[in-house]
Amino acid sequence: MNRRDLIKSTAVAGAMLALPTTLPAQARSSFARDDKLAEIAKRAQAKARASGMLWHEDYVGIADYGLRSSEPRFHFVNLEAGTVKSYLVSHGDGSDPDHDGWLNHFSNEHNSHCSSKGTYATFGWYTGRYGTSIRLEGLDPTNNNALDRAIVMHRAKYAEPEFLKKWGVLGRSNGCFAMSDADFKLALLQLGGGRVLHADSFGLAENGTIVKPPEPKAEVPKNVEVLQPENPTGTEQLNPGVF
Repeated sequence: MNRRDLIKSTAVAGAMLALPTTLPAQARSSFARDDKLAEIAKRAQAKARASGMLWHEDYVGIADYGLRSSEPRFHFVNLEAGTVKSYLVSHGDGSDPDHDGWLNHFSNEHNSHCSSKGTYATFGWYTGRYGTSIRLEGLDPTNNNALDRAIVMHRAKYAEPEFLKKWGVLGRSNGCFAMSDADFKLALLQLGGGRVLHADSFGLAENGTIVKPPEPKAEVPKNVEVLQPENPTGTEQLNPGVF
């Protein structure tokens, strides 16, 4: 199956695409950070456009892994309406070996179970282990193994608000972008098929300030390269706390 066919693929049961009657309680929006998120979204779109992978320019997904997994850090940026809504998202267990909710490092390596930084093009939906999922292709050297590693967007019970309430952090994926059922339904409609997703460690708090993650407690695995994220402030970040 070629890329064009993947993007066009939309064989999903209608019931799975039903929008929730109300937005989840964790959805948030803050004008203090929205201009910066819009800039990031436009850069990601420009990269996908140059690669011939951009079909829709309305929504961009931004995963800000500079925030803890207990925070709504997956942003749906609507460039047409100028709005941002934010939701919970999990990261890879290889990126957070002590499971404290912070990402310590990136990796693009096979079997690392880490999340990867960079811009992704979204393809069509398919049915996998976690039901309907969105296939992704990495457009950067830091995430270009995404298809081969089966790094996708999907729903997961460990990304539900109830899990967070019980444990204080979300569960971890094998590097995929895992969301709650209600939030993933929004992703199917707003991010699937020829749009883009960008992941990095920006640490943009809701009020627009920059969050400084704690020092990693666990040692970085030998097969993982620690990467410095893009810096939205132009100031030094000693411990970005990323994949």
